[in-house]
Amino acid sequence: MKLVWQILAVVAISAAGGQALSGVKENPWLALPLGVLAVVLAVLVYRWVVGRTERRPVTELARHGARGALLRGALIGTVMFACVIANLFFLGDYEVHGYGSLSGALALLGFMAGAAATEELMYRGLLFRLVERGAGTYLALVVSGVVFGASHLLNENATLLGAVAIAIEAGGMLAAAYAATRSLWLPIGVHLGWNFAEAGIFGAEVSGSGGTHGLLDVSISGPELITGGEFGPEASVYAVVIGALVMLAFLWLAHRRGHIVPRKRAARADALVALAR
Repeated sequence: MKLVWQILAVVAISAAGGQALSGVKENPWLALPLGVLAVVLAVLVYRWVVGRTERRPVTELARHGARGALLRGALIGTVMFACVIANLFFLGDYEVHGYGSLSGALALLGFMAGAAATEELMYRGLLFRLVERGAGTYLALVVSGVVFGASHLLNENATLLGAVAIAIEAGGMLAAAYAATRSLWLPIGVHLGWNFAEAGIFGAEVSGSGGTHGLLDVSISGPELITGGEFGPEASVYAVVIGALVMLAFLWLAHRRGHIVPRKRAARADALVALAR
């Protein structure tokens, strides 16, 4: 029942926030503050339900160091996606036609903030963390990555290639970021930085979710394997390679810090939360 309450509470606040943001995502004056509100409410609900049901300090969302972790994560996510775009640009598959929309980018920032926080709480805060407790870090990474990738098959322009790419470059990489730090703030920042850079800055489509209104007016054309096709650059082979390399770096860091939970020690996973730095 503890797990049921956690899942119900986080899914409910995520669904409510997503529904509200979807209705105003074209309006920057509503989407931006509503996105911030969605983040705050999601974090408060997670802290409350996990702390109450597990009877422990919710150190994965500790206030201390949260701002720095968010900023570091956002920088990592932005640089990662900038590397993807740089490759497409030098191949001649990414073309900038002019400026897009500042107000549209601000609206996307609010929408992306709400989505990044709620998805990280669900997929890394609950799914990965709870599977890891019983099955160890590596199996939890695979399970949470596959489920996260499969969830993107529901998007408007979804493709199987895109779902597989998301499972590796996002699901696996973000779970590894959590394993390395035992904090959700860094993966929330990486998730936000990646998504906002993709749509808000570089004007590309995010995960096959439909149109975008970023700072740049662009066109992307070329082989689907290189550009990601209708799903967007997240399905590009460059995105997969970059995401996989960052995932390996985080796993190396997790191993170095002693944060990897083997299956035989998985029952003691909660003790590792206190090791977050």
